[in-house]
Amino acid sequence: MAATAVRYLRSVGAATTASPGTPPEALPRPDLRAVRDDERLPVAPDEFRRVLGHFASGVTVITARDADGPAGFACQSFASLSLDPPLVSFMVARTSTTWPRIARAGAFCVNILGAEQGSLCRGFAVSGADKFSGVAHGDAPATGSPLLDSVPAWIDCRIHAVHTGGDHLIVVGRVEALGASDEGEPLLFHRGAFGRFSR
Repeated sequence: MAATAVRYLRSVGAATTASPGTPPEALPRPDLRAVRDDERLPVAPDEFRRVLGHFASGVTVITARDADGPAGFACQSFASLSLDPPLVSFMVARTSTTWPRIARAGAFCVNILGAEQGSLCRGFAVSGADKFSGVAHGDAPATGSPLLDSVPAWIDCRIHAVHTGGDHLIVVGRVEALGASDEGEPLLFHRGAFGRFSR
């Protein structure tokens, strides 16, 4: 499967690993149907979302800065990937308008949201809006990606690799810097709603 993804990325001229000083190009958006029009999907999309919604996840905002300024989107598909080397990953829809800007930047910051930051998350989940309007932020130390004020933890990364994953892309980042306040509770997402962890 990995070899197939690499062959596809090479066939469209996309980088399969990050080259120093060369930000990855955004991938084209081909027809992503995995079944023919006359075939029935093996799982109904609504049922897929309903069942997988039972898996509670943390919530992040992935940010980057390109020539046009700051960019970002709300993301719950973030995960730790490797300790040595330090790698993390997130998934982004191929239809995302923010992804090409992150790809051009070649770097991103994962802003891990706290329990009281549901409204901040909702602001970054809206497509086409000025997501940074009224949002205080600084620069992450290694890449200069936007680091949102008051987040309990953050991870500053450079893009290491991009893989195909159906109608999404799997983005792997190499961690350059990170930090946490060790205070507060995480913002959780479960069955379409925000929640909080209680001890």
